[in-house]
Amino acid sequence: MIKKTLLYTSLICLFACGKEGITLPPSFKGETAFVKTFGGSLNDVAHSVVATADGGYAIAGYTQSNDFDLQGKSNTSFDFLVLKYDANDALVWKKTYGGSNDDRAQQLINTSDGGLAVIGYTKSNDGDVTRNAGDRDYWIVKLDSNGNLSWQQSFGYLGRDFGTCVTETKDGGFLIAGELDVTSSGGQGNSKSSRTLHAGGDFWAIKLNKSGTKEWSKYYGGSFSDTPYGVVEMPNGNFIITGTSDSSDVDITDNKGTYDVWAVQITSKGTLVWRKNFGGSEIDEAKGIIATPDQHYMLIGNTRSSDKDIQANKGGADLWLLKIDSQGTKVWEQTLGGSSFDVGNAIRTFDTANFLLAGSSRSADNGLTNRGQNDAWIVQIDATGKIQWQKTIGGSDIDFCYDATVLNNGRVIAVGESTSKNGDIPGNKGFSDVLIIKLQ
Repeated sequence: MIKKTLLYTSLICLFACGKEGITLPPSFKGETAFVKTFGGSLNDVAHSVVATADGGYAIAGYTQSNDFDLQGKSNTSFDFLVLKYDANDALVWKKTYGGSNDDRAQQLINTSDGGLAVIGYTKSNDGDVTRNAGDRDYWIVKLDSNGNLSWQQSFGYLGRDFGTCVTETKDGGFLIAGELDVTSSGGQGNSKSSRTLHAGGDFWAIKLNKSGTKEWSKYYGGSFSDTPYGVVEMPNGNFIITGTSDSSDVDITDNKGTYDVWAVQITSKGTLVWRKNFGGSEIDEAKGIIATPDQHYMLIGNTRSSDKDIQANKGGADLWLLKIDSQGTKVWEQTLGGSSFDVGNAIRTFDTANFLLAGSSRSADNGLTNRGQNDAWIVQIDATGKIQWQKTIGGSDIDFCYDATVLNNGRVIAVGESTSKNGDIPGNKGFSDVLIIKLQ
């Protein structure tokens, strides 16, 4: 069952995930075309955006509201929210998916059949959700091009298991990753394997076929919290998964400080190839990873360190870029930001030499302006990490940017959440609203 469709029309086939070949025009300056909010009187958040083949875009996140822009939603539990806009920025359809409990989407991708896949977590066992094993489970939904539910699957055990990232694999299936509560699962989660010494939360990778059926699952980590936020498939069919770890045992062999960036390479069957820690003596986190045109990999996150792998820190926290090769060896690293707290949440490559970054900033120096607390922050860098342009958007309250992408027409769409109702933000309908920014 799908919850009531709020608005419907057909759309044509969607792009695959990659944006290589899309370029920004020479006239692009990162100027604001518009800032919009979408939501109701409660909490509404956008976490992910993809460009679509019709020149438009699709956005995923979650909503608690059932009024204003979300009229027709049956209750005030959190549900997955997916919005589809056309090339003229008109809303084509909006749909919610979930049950009567807490269901939140984290990442959206295009799929090769012209549809969408959305990963997050569910605490429901009714409505669109057919199974819940405990506190929360991974939940992946496969949608067609009109937002209709093709299939859905949940994975988890008694504890707090949640999905954070997904990639479509070369065989038409999916690799999903998130955190497994190993202690609550009793050591379950590894296919054809006995219980291990792990505890706490681990990276949990699950390989699905194109119909959503599990082929294998494996977890990796130590005795504390290890949470992945990005996954990419390599040319040889292996995967690199990256995130954050505060463990220093079992699979974690080189802890640098408190929380580290942790990256693992696994084979197409889940066997661990290598594992690497990156960071300094303070808190360092990875929030995403992409393959670069030169066959390396770029990680984005944030750092509070100024030693070991981090050459310089400009403030309380900086956006951190880390480039590694296929063996996990550091190629270079770069911090961006000002004297306050600045973080990176997502990275995209859109041609052979440039990258688009999404994050948030509290700084008002080093080329940054600030209108209140956290402002949404969008940045273009070149292949060496040099800033081409940057833009902050916000009001007097908290405004975050979680993702950004380049459209067919050479414009940028960025999404996040906002609690402001002044400055750059045209209004607020409740606690937090979906934030949509278009740059030109």
